[in-house]
Amino acid sequence: MPVTSCRHIIFLTLLTFSVTTALPPIIKIGAIFTQEEKDSSTELAFKYAVYRINRDKTLLPKTTLVYDIQYVPKDDSFHASKKACQQVQEGVQAVFGPSDPLLGAHIHSICDALDIPHLESRLDLDSEYREFSINLHPAQTLLNNAFYDVIDFLNWTRVAIIYEEDYGLIKLRELVRSPGQREVEIHIRQADPESYRSVLKEVKTKEIHNLIVDTRPENMHHFLRGILQLQMNDYKYHYLFTSFDIETFDLEDFKYNFVNMTAFRMVDAEDVNVRRVLEDMQRFQPTGHSPLNKTSVIQAGPALMYDSVLVFAVGLQTLEQSHSLVPANVSCDAEMPWDGGLSLINYINSVELKGLSGPIEFKEGRRIQFKLDLLKLKQHSLVKVGEWSPATGVNISDRAAFFDSGSMNVTLVVITILETPYVMIKEGENTTSQKYEGFCIDLLREIANMVGFEYQIQLVPDGKYGVFDHETGEWNGIVRQLMDKKADLAVGSMTINYARESVIDFTKPFMNLGISILFKVPTDKESRFFTFLDPLAFEIWMLAFVAFVSVCLCLYAISRFSPYEWYNPKPWKGKDDPRLMVNTFSLSNSVWFITGTLLRQGAGLNPKATSTRIVGGIWWFFTLIIISSYTANLAAFLTVERMITPIENAEDLAGQTDISYGTLDSGSTMTFFRDSMIETYKKMWRFMENKKPSVFVPTYEEGIRRVLEGNYAFLMESTMLDYIVQRDCNLTQIGGLLDSKGYGIATPMGSPWRDKISLAILELQEKGEIQMLYDKWWKNPGDTCTRNEKGKESKANALGVDNIGGVFVVLLCGLAIAVIVAIFEFCYNSKKITKLERRVASAPHQSLCAEMLEELCFALRCRGSRQRPALKRQCSKCLPGTTYVPATFDLPPPVNNGLRSQDEKCFREAAWQFP
Repeated sequence: MPVTSCRHIIFLTLLTFSVTTALPPIIKIGAIFTQEEKDSSTELAFKYAVYRINRDKTLLPKTTLVYDIQYVPKDDSFHASKKACQQVQEGVQAVFGPSDPLLGAHIHSICDALDIPHLESRLDLDSEYREFSINLHPAQTLLNNAFYDVIDFLNWTRVAIIYEEDYGLIKLRELVRSPGQREVEIHIRQADPESYRSVLKEVKTKEIHNLIVDTRPENMHHFLRGILQLQMNDYKYHYLFTSFDIETFDLEDFKYNFVNMTAFRMVDAEDVNVRRVLEDMQRFQPTGHSPLNKTSVIQAGPALMYDSVLVFAVGLQTLEQSHSLVPANVSCDAEMPWDGGLSLINYINSVELKGLSGPIEFKEGRRIQFKLDLLKLKQHSLVKVGEWSPATGVNISDRAAFFDSGSMNVTLVVITILETPYVMIKEGENTTSQKYEGFCIDLLREIANMVGFEYQIQLVPDGKYGVFDHETGEWNGIVRQLMDKKADLAVGSMTINYARESVIDFTKPFMNLGISILFKVPTDKESRFFTFLDPLAFEIWMLAFVAFVSVCLCLYAISRFSPYEWYNPKPWKGKDDPRLMVNTFSLSNSVWFITGTLLRQGAGLNPKATSTRIVGGIWWFFTLIIISSYTANLAAFLTVERMITPIENAEDLAGQTDISYGTLDSGSTMTFFRDSMIETYKKMWRFMENKKPSVFVPTYEEGIRRVLEGNYAFLMESTMLDYIVQRDCNLTQIGGLLDSKGYGIATPMGSPWRDKISLAILELQEKGEIQMLYDKWWKNPGDTCTRNEKGKESKANALGVDNIGGVFVVLLCGLAIAVIVAIFEFCYNSKKITKLERRVASAPHQSLCAEMLEELCFALRCRGSRQRPALKRQCSKCLPGTTYVPATFDLPPPVNNGLRSQDEKCFREAAWQFP
């Protein structure tokens, strides 16, 4: 073969090789570490990453990575810059590290000036865009969001932030400023190994149980020892560490004390691919050290360093498919940028992969895609309880882990108040947890079994639920005890309101209720003997009596004045003789006529004149209205039971002053009226506040007693009112609910038990357990009173003697009076006859007693002579042999009008004595 042909073949081969191979066979990269990081896990991870990429021929099959590592003092930026320039001059195409923030800023300035990619795995607090920088560490802004989501989930309201390095405050400043629905009280303290104990002691003195800890990993054992020395290692405390390396800490002394420790991690050691890489990494020991710790867990720094090398290799692979990479030939002296640096950094910035630290994605050199595992210390080890990512936020997979007591023997101090039927003392029991019974005790027992804790019940010293005193600026009662952390829970009929919620926490309400009015059942009006007089008022009776007398006199006067009411009963003596004219409506007859018409009876007298007929007609109309109205109202009074309550609602209560009303002292009901902006309730509060003696009562029992005494209304919560009303038929509820609220279990602010108990309450409500407990303590048939409730359609009761007995009394009195008058008339008539007999000389004389006896015998004789004894006796002496003529017939005039014999005169006088 000719020499020329061989040369052509060699040229074509080299040309083909240059076209297909865009990457040089050797690519040199530089790494700068501090002297403290020499032979550290971070350096070993870097070396292993280069080793793995060179071994894996699928990633860069025809390219080998060669690294150059330089060590510099930690605070010496001058030497660091010289080392970087030295690596650039030797042709490195990327620089990795260092992890120190100060040194990293200087190295980046050199790389940016020469267009050399700078890959970092450190926390960068500078938010400005850096063109030639690729940082795999998550931005602090996103990490602060993750921390805040956890704080919000744990419901922290008082937090202490303890940081060590100066930039720690700058790192967490966004966390301090994070807006939220609830304000978080944050205490910030800087500490180092020398001051850990004093700072922790201050936090303990302030009773802050939630801490965010940002310390150097190498000093963490000093901090943990301070926790043990101050005995801040129980379940009340919760520590949130900013470090991603909590798995590398020695937490053996904290596992069994149930202290809450939470942190994020970036490396999921449970992932199959990650575990395979870590196992291979553990076998890679070029210097006799392992990049993993004793627990075979890699730290976040080495993992990020490994991922940064992997990202660079993937960027080279992507660039190889479309561009060629010209080796860098730059120096710090010439300040000529590398032509291929811009293309390489763009390809690296577009890399998307999954490394040891999870999913990786960049935007303008900042990592925007990653996943953090939320770890929680449990009894045996740290467990994963959730995840966080920038896209989805926090996702808690095991909520019970934060409040799960497991098998721990935690005894909570539960504070309460004796109140029927919520908490009562059981007779015959002396143990602390068994001497109480009631609705809340049963509820507490169910919750304790579900959540998993023991409890010890104590009574609040002052016997009050808790109200804020504006004069002293302090709380009292249960609220004060919880604020002072003297109790873990408060169980009872404790109302959830805004003021209490601002200083303590409440669970979900286990019972809904409102304020209502307790009042004594109005007793039926005592039946009086003269109840029939009630339909008409006293004034009407007096006016009717005046009208009766007036009409009687008017009729009498008009009848005598009108000529048409006079008539001659003996027209044969002279038709128009005025001496013979008589008037039917004498005074007695007028009274009788008016009385008869009033009582709907005939009087036997009829007016003849028009004027007297008008008086009669008007009186008849008057009596028609009066009697009809009286009859209708009497039926309403006597046949329909009407319960008349002096008050019907809160407005009626506020509009009067005769009935006192009050609330429980230092309770939520008192606070409701005190702080209400409704005018009616403000008026009621002014009345209650100024009323002397005080209308506020220390206990419900005292309020019930005052209600039963009468003239007092007790404003109380509807659940307790319902319990009382069902057991005492003398009490009733007036009106509806004045507000709407709920009972909840109270805990100190930020207590870890609140959410767990809330979940237990919701579960009990869904199962109907709480309703069953309510029926047990409220509606026990053996303890409730039997009410004879009558609806609006109830039938009227039969009238008894108590209702209309007075009518019979009036009737008896009238009959008695009539008898007395008849006796009087009898005696008077007998005496008159006796006097008449004495004036007649020929008549036989009898004594008054004999005359009365004879008349009485005649009156009692059923059969016999129709002639009265006196008449018979006079006629036999005056006209012997003549026949008796009844007095009701007038005898015809005698023939001789001028002669009037003695016998005729005697006969006529005797005849007119006949009744």
